[in-house]
Amino acid sequence: MTTETQPEVTTGDPNVRLRRSIYAILIVIAVGHMSGRILAVNSENYARLSQSRINQRLDDFRAEQEAAGADEATIEERVERKREELQQKLGLERPFLSANDRSRWLTIRSLVEEGTYEVDNFFREPRWDSIDMVSHLGRDGERHYYSSKPPLMATMLAPKYWLITKLTGWNLGTHPYEVGRLMLLLTNVPAMIVLFVVIAALAEQLGTTDWGRIFVVATACLATLLTTFAATLNNHIVGATSAAVAIYFFVQIARSEKPRGWHFLACGLAAAFTAANELPALSFLALLGLILLIHDWKRTLLWGVPGVLVVAAAFFTTTYIAHDSLRPPYMHRSETDASDNWYLYTYEKNGRTIESYWHDRQGIDRGEESKLTYALHVLVGHHGVYSLTPVWLLTFVGMGIWAVRGGRTQRELVLMAFALTLTCFVFFIALRPLEDRNYGGMTSGFRWMFWIAPFWLAVLLPAVDWMSRNLWARGVALVLLCLSLVSVSYPTWNPWQQPWIYNALEHFGLL
Repeated sequence: MTTETQPEVTTGDPNVRLRRSIYAILIVIAVGHMSGRILAVNSENYARLSQSRINQRLDDFRAEQEAAGADEATIEERVERKREELQQKLGLERPFLSANDRSRWLTIRSLVEEGTYEVDNFFREPRWDSIDMVSHLGRDGERHYYSSKPPLMATMLAPKYWLITKLTGWNLGTHPYEVGRLMLLLTNVPAMIVLFVVIAALAEQLGTTDWGRIFVVATACLATLLTTFAATLNNHIVGATSAAVAIYFFVQIARSEKPRGWHFLACGLAAAFTAANELPALSFLALLGLILLIHDWKRTLLWGVPGVLVVAAAFFTTTYIAHDSLRPPYMHRSETDASDNWYLYTYEKNGRTIESYWHDRQGIDRGEESKLTYALHVLVGHHGVYSLTPVWLLTFVGMGIWAVRGGRTQRELVLMAFALTLTCFVFFIALRPLEDRNYGGMTSGFRWMFWIAPFWLAVLLPAVDWMSRNLWARGVALVLLCLSLVSVSYPTWNPWQQPWIYNALEHFGLL
């Protein structure tokens, strides 16, 4: 096995304690910011609609009381009681911000409350509807409805929900506000803390300057759209976190003369779990596996492969139990076999027959007809990876530096970062059909590439280390960081909305 020896950060570094203190401050700021978003999360668009209905009913109720001859004090008392009754009935507040996250909440609720992946008894309830559903025949021969999301994530979160229901007596139907926010605090925030800590550890190992290391950790904590998505249940946070963990253990393997077997196991588990949450990350799993085989084929096969198999078994087992198929729902969209297109269905609600949303997509979900236009907006346009978070432009500088001057580990990280970035852009821009060219739907960023953030953060290190030597270069880096923060902060309450560049172009009539 070929290894490289590089100096490790030691306690002899006079600034290491100060840097770690700054990392801790940045992580605490990010945690507080995310927790505040979660504690305030509420589908305000629905709340406003419901509030207008309440106000209209209260006005009618007040008129009835006045017509009945009640005095003013009595009327006010009765109106307040009526207001409380209506608010409780309508359930204005809920931490379910879009059809996307409601789809996962539906599965979690159904698993715990009814012991099934079928969401038939919940999606028709007020404020529980979701377009992200599929329908197919169940094992009983009857048609049922399911979340369109792979069931592994919901299955893993169900025990947490079960424990909350047992300890508090609450459930997502009676206390969506309390349970939903608590679930988000216990799920997204810990995952993001792991990501921050891992990036800080990588910065310490691979960085060379105080300023560069602190800049990268600050970027991780404050300037990626992952923190914006902490207010909603999503797969991107867990995907990015597991990718960061896989990178960390890869670095430990690559830099060690005698890597430990459990490092290969952890690397395999984390890389496979990334792929289980982000389909394009299969390319990462394959590339990482190839590199590890070159490093140490015996430990890769004895330790790394079993880690991958554990995740694969969990993914396909939950998929089969839920859908009686080894293929996840998004692979059942046949254009020639109607029985194998789970997205085209009808259902009954309030005496009406309703077709699924996918019969007639609307707005952005119709897809961008021009691949050239799509490429422009995905790269530097209204959903642009490099226009919304321009700090990622520096990753190309970092890749160039490490490609020329870096050791073996750095060059391998460059290879992974560049290959995965290129692969994902080609996959999403050139290879997806028209209906999938929708920028990730109604969302504040091109979310399908969020999971690559740990790779970009790693290769950002050499760029900002180099720029730290010059005042003007540091200024440029800080400006790019600030502009990235604008995009992260713009969705004040809901990440499922258009980015600021899109709204600006629309405002000036350029869309």
